[in-house]
Amino acid sequence: MTARHALAGLEREGMVVRRRGAGTFIAPPKIHFNKLMSYTEQMSGRGLNVASKVLSLTVVKEHEVAARLALPGDSPLVKVERLRLGGGEPFAIETCYLSATVFPNLTRSRLDRVSLFSVLEQNYGLEIGHADEEVDVTTADAHSARLLDIAHGTPLLRIRQEIYSTTGKVAIYVLGLYRSDRHTLLIRRFR
Repeated sequence: MTARHALAGLEREGMVVRRRGAGTFIAPPKIHFNKLMSYTEQMSGRGLNVASKVLSLTVVKEHEVAARLALPGDSPLVKVERLRLGGGEPFAIETCYLSATVFPNLTRSRLDRVSLFSVLEQNYGLEIGHADEEVDVTTADAHSARLLDIAHGTPLLRIRQEIYSTTGKVAIYVLGLYRSDRHTLLIRRFR
């Protein structure tokens, strides 16, 4: 009975899957979105090796993104596009935008080896407070399908985040495309 309860708990956490008539098996790794953490922290917390491949790290001007960051439309922005890997598998494509004025020289950082959050905290003194998120589903286009090693048209979890500092200012805008078979969104009510 104790083992059954333990397996039920592991199943609720997504660690194991039960298949009627076949048994209980270790579940493929999934990332649970239930608190604001860096991708590196999320993956490490699940016991997976973390890696990133920087696809682009440039300074751009994008009016819509600048507006999300509460900046004038012609503001220079650092654009960081990375393929996020866990356990050697592609898990997500994340594109982060930050003010190039507030975060000078960020394009010189080795963001394939370290967490963006840790670079911002250690090098720029940013204290991350909270995020506003928009979550929906989209499908993989040819480019994202190739990067994520999935079929064209496969469902993807799309999350747009405006990440705020503890001072209440938007510091980072993130557009993430996550493999839907590797991520879950857990929302809990705390009283």
